[in-house]
Amino acid sequence: MTAREARPGQVRLGLIGDNIRASRSPVLHRICGALAGLEVSYDLYIPSDLGLTFEETFARCLADGLAGFNVTLPYKERVMKLVEVENPMIARIGAVNAVKLTVDGARGFNTDYSGFISAFRAAFGERKPGIVALIGGGGVGKAVAFALAALGAEEIRVIDRDLPKAEALAVALGAAGAASAVAKTDVAVAMTGADGVVNCTPLGMTGYPGSPVGETDFAGQSWAFDAVYTPVETLFKQQAEAAGLDFISGYELFFYQGVDAFEIFTGTRVSELDTLRRRLLLEG
Repeated sequence: MTAREARPGQVRLGLIGDNIRASRSPVLHRICGALAGLEVSYDLYIPSDLGLTFEETFARCLADGLAGFNVTLPYKERVMKLVEVENPMIARIGAVNAVKLTVDGARGFNTDYSGFISAFRAAFGERKPGIVALIGGGGVGKAVAFALAALGAEEIRVIDRDLPKAEALAVALGAAGAASAVAKTDVAVAMTGADGVVNCTPLGMTGYPGSPVGETDFAGQSWAFDAVYTPVETLFKQQAEAAGLDFISGYELFFYQGVDAFEIFTGTRVSELDTLRRRLLLEG
């Protein structure tokens, strides 16, 4: 059965990633479907479990007749060569986390970008990010960096142990006229004088213990964000809150990017966000 042959009201979705067994995305999308009057299935595609490469797993999603699927660590950049990206902003970001399958092929989107903007606005209103130390220049880091620029960040300090990767993101931000951006390799140095600190590494995620920030690195910043949401209580979150920073959990990015992705996949915008939140807390 293909997506076009699915019966009315039925939508088949999925997620490709390596460390996704604890993902809440299946629950979120099924609840979104229920609120929209749709029957939604959402399956996990883990390449190593399937004995497939990422590219073969991508092809499996097409063969399984999905209407669309999410892509997460570590494939958000790798998927770019397999999809058509119509939005120039997403092309500049260079990472995709949502793929919609159409009669004309696979289309790539980035709801980490839109989701972070929504999460930041929900937490801080019209407040500007200021000077931001962004740790991690991979797929989610790229999306959040461009989102910070769209929110009016004064400066973005991109920190990555892979300096060429950090430099490439800084150059991309500058080329887009988005914001002043510089590449760094030392977290503590980059955090000095920053207003915000953003963790876009997997550190803190289930299976990746720890924090990218040292115990004494938080000093004088005003806000922080952790892209990790499984678990919600991370060491980075504990460090930031102990230092008195306003904190945005990765759960907020998960929530808003999921709502945006569901709209891309189905054409339906879920407006009952309070109901969605309540049901997410109750349903396993």
